Amino acid sequence: MESQLGLIEKSFNVKYSDGVREALDELPDSFTITDPSISGHPIVYASRGFLKVFGYSKNEVLGKNGRVFQGPKTNRRSVMAIREAIREERGIQISLLNYRKDGTPFWMLFNMCPVYSEKDGRVVHFLGIQVPILRRRNSLGGGIGRNGGVCYDGGNCREYVYKCCRREVCSNSTMEVDRALSVDTVSGLDHTEVDVEGPCEASDQEKTKASVAVNNIMSVLANYSELNGRLVSDRRCCQSGMSLLSASLNISFGRIKQSFVLTDAHLPDMPIVYASDAFLKLTGFLRHEVLGRNCRFLSGEDTERGTQFQRFGALPKIKIFLSGGSAKGRYAVEQLIAILITFFLTLQIKQCIQNEQPCTVHILNYRKDGTSFWNFLHISPIRSASGKVAYFVGIQIEDTNESREKQGLNPEMRHRSVVAAVKVAVRGWSMGASTS
Repeated sequence: MESQLGLIEKSFNVKYSDGVREALDELPDSFTITDPSISGHPIVYASRGFLKVFGYSKNEVLGKNGRVFQGPKTNRRSVMAIREAIREERGIQISLLNYRKDGTPFWMLFNMCPVYSEKDGRVVHFLGIQVPILRRRNSLGGGIGRNGGVCYDGGNCREYVYKCCRREVCSNSTMEVDRALSVDTVSGLDHTEVDVEGPCEASDQEKTKASVAVNNIMSVLANYSELNGRLVSDRRCCQSGMSLLSASLNISFGRIKQSFVLTDAHLPDMPIVYASDAFLKLTGFLRHEVLGRNCRFLSGEDTERGTQFQRFGALPKIKIFLSGGSAKGRYAVEQLIAILITFFLTLQIKQCIQNEQPCTVHILNYRKDGTSFWNFLHISPIRSASGKVAYFVGIQIEDTNESREKQGLNPEMRHRSVVAAVKVAVRGWSMGASTS
């Protein structure tokens, strides 16, 4: 399977033009960009500000899920609220206790929003902004003033309070007050006295800072996606009737390591709405080259004839029956038989789909580079929690001696395991959608 770093590179290279990373690096904010279509919903970009706040290097962050920054005192309800927002593909702004690389906890305002494709309305990325929360509190003595989350006692010594963590910073310059809110200053604070029990509410200034960061980052992404012809937006705008696969389903399907595609049963020609990483490796196609197409694109000039002969065991009999005739006559009869068998097998597959029944065939398919492979293809209906067929799953198992030796389960058992996993994901998602 293609490496995680390779998928991360494609996540940006396919959607944005060259220079997008450099442009994002110029922004001072702490933020990450994640891709729900990649298994594990990993981080595909981390800003310099984020690396400073959390104390990690870029290589330590890319490919990781955001849970690695949570810890024992991170509120589980807050985490579930974020997961729910991802499932429903909506934004969320919430205070969250996270942990730096050295293990010290700190409070931040987490602002997450989906990044949509203008073309079809799909969620291509999630943008997560992290604004460290600076909390105001009274210091000793009178004459207390407040400025953007910073308290001071009227003298030249200002007290910066990060939740319940204090640090005395003496300066004659009022510029230090503004610098207290910057990434560089926050990343250097002493967090040993943080009140991890919370809750910790962000100020209006911190909420505004998060909103401004979202606008600035989305402006960069929109600009570089437009140059690449794949415009993105923070608002969903898509054609009427376009099938959208939930980001939570993308994440659930990403855990299934077999080759499979999911097609929408309610759209004309049943287009593919999900393709697994294993399917992309098997066929050599990129994800954007697969989505929206019918599975027939894997067929080639010998697919139907080879499929029918393999399916019905007819090829040896035909060769014997035709061995005495002329070459031209044998070719004509082969063409006629192929057409007839193609008709009957196509009818059989259509009837299985119409009757919402599973179907298995041994089919000759073609990769992107033109090479062929024998495929144990299993098609099965997938029902939602309401009992109605929502999708059809197509599972591909390459039939080679090597694959048979490596795999402990026979094709039928492997087909069943994938169908079961997909059914659990779809039913769980549809039950959650019906109650939300």
